[in-house]
Amino acid sequence: MKKNLVIALTFFMALSQIHAQETRAMVTVNGEGKIKVIPDQVSISVSVESKGVKAADVKKENDTKVDGVLKFLKKMGIPAADFQTTRVSLNDQYDYEKKKHNYVAVQSISILIKELDKYDQIMEGLVDSGINNIGNIEFQSSQIEIHKTKARIEAIKNAKSIAQDYVSALGQKMGAAYTIIDNSQISYPQPRYEMMAMKMADNAFGGNETLAEGEIDVTANVMVSFLLTD
Repeated sequence: MKKNLVIALTFFMALSQIHAQETRAMVTVNGEGKIKVIPDQVSISVSVESKGVKAADVKKENDTKVDGVLKFLKKMGIPAADFQTTRVSLNDQYDYEKKKHNYVAVQSISILIKELDKYDQIMEGLVDSGINNIGNIEFQSSQIEIHKTKARIEAIKNAKSIAQDYVSALGQKMGAAYTIIDNSQISYPQPRYEMMAMKMADNAFGGNETLAEGEIDVTANVMVSFLLTD
């Protein structure tokens, strides 16, 4: 009997606490923090595509070109950890009208370039090595986690400032933060270039710069509820 009474009292106190929390006056606002960052590295995806009527010959040609690409990357001093094969395929594209087989071999490689001043030289070398497709260019920062932290702090400050405006208009005081929800999403600019624009073997670009890295917007978004007091 005594045990049942203790359980009942505990349950009642828990319900009372939940009810008290539900009826607390509070203000809920969204805050944003944005940090502009100059990227110091770029990630690119390149691929070698070979075509022919004999599967063995197509694969051999493709493997030879990829071997040249990998040797070039090593020659440029890019660490092995910064480039990786992401796709290998050999497909039969049968032409029903001509009744002949055509084979297509593709190998894709992702490359992280940490020295942006070598970008033009690397691009030219890749094209000369046999790369015939470049895409998915993504500018990045090696210090992204530090910038994320700064953006989160700015988002909280922004939320607090907005909440204070509302609370002051009500003639009340703002208490402690009750809930914080992180709604952040990090995105990067991803410019795309046509293959012919990247061809620099004929020195068409001379000494001109061909990379506009711009800035990365590192943004944090939060939803914060602050308790209100009289």
